[in-house]
Amino acid sequence: MRTIAASLSSAALMMIALGSAHADVTVTGTFTATQTCPAFQSFRKSTNPGDVKVEQNNTYEVIAKNKPDATHYRIVVEGAEPEERWVDSSCGRVEITDRRPQETSQSPVAPTAPIEPSTASGLRATHLLAMGWEPAFCEGHSDKIECYELTSASFAGTHLSLHGLWPQPRGTQYCNVTPDVRDIDDNHDWIDLPEPEMSPDTLKQLAAVMPGVQSKLQRHEWIVHGTCFGGNADSYFARAAGLAEAVDASKVSHLFADSVGKSLSAEAIRAAFDDAFGAGAGARVAVSCHGRGDNRKITELTIGLAGDVKGSAGLGELMRAAQAVPPGCPSGFVERAPF
Repeated sequence: MRTIAASLSSAALMMIALGSAHADVTVTGTFTATQTCPAFQSFRKSTNPGDVKVEQNNTYEVIAKNKPDATHYRIVVEGAEPEERWVDSSCGRVEITDRRPQETSQSPVAPTAPIEPSTASGLRATHLLAMGWEPAFCEGHSDKIECYELTSASFAGTHLSLHGLWPQPRGTQYCNVTPDVRDIDDNHDWIDLPEPEMSPDTLKQLAAVMPGVQSKLQRHEWIVHGTCFGGNADSYFARAAGLAEAVDASKVSHLFADSVGKSLSAEAIRAAFDDAFGAGAGARVAVSCHGRGDNRKITELTIGLAGDVKGSAGLGELMRAAQAVPPGCPSGFVERAPF
């Protein structure tokens, strides 16, 4: 009996080990495509809704790999349905910037853009501040209300726009949200989502930096991210809007306004953040682009934050407290409005 039990235990352990071997491994980093390749919803079944492809020289966020010795990486392809896709590791260069504690014994992927030792210290970002470039967004979403009257004289035509303030790590979403409400959000029926409770002053402040309020973006952002922030909707959106205002009042905003219709490098963007928010702040900024070659356009900046994000600490302090990240897209065109 003891021999049989031992055999069964060994078999069970083997099954657990095999199951673990096939579990996705959560990582954080970037994937820069070196060729055009399909982006699968399931690479094992070769399913690819929308026939989505990664485009050469574009950089994408990495959120997982299929196993420690990865053959595929799960990335985020903005605009795809669903956005999370699998891509073959041979299709690009991967830089892993953070990994779960159990992965520290694994050999890291060789970085494409080494982080300077002087900027490598800091805590893993607890939040990301996402700031988009509205003319580039509207080029692919001309049906959005906020894009109808976007002009070169519009605030959103010369300033970065608030996309959201996202608790990290990725996957920290939909906290205490009921399945029916989540289904509404998954279907992009934002007009049917409940309106977050905030004061008229906070809503006015938010609408000034988040044009997407016209399309009920605030409802989506609250359901997905704000519910995990801690506190009420008014304090969440007031904080997010305040941080966005700091970016828009800085030399970063002037840099984008002066670069409309021109190419802008990640190096220049990060230098502007250093100038505005202190040495090392720019190393916490990653640039996202869409398209390739001469048609590669800057779409968004994600800014790593750590420390007293829920309190009153300034943006520079929060940025410098976070770990440095790769720059992402090396350069891109700053789309003009009207696009």
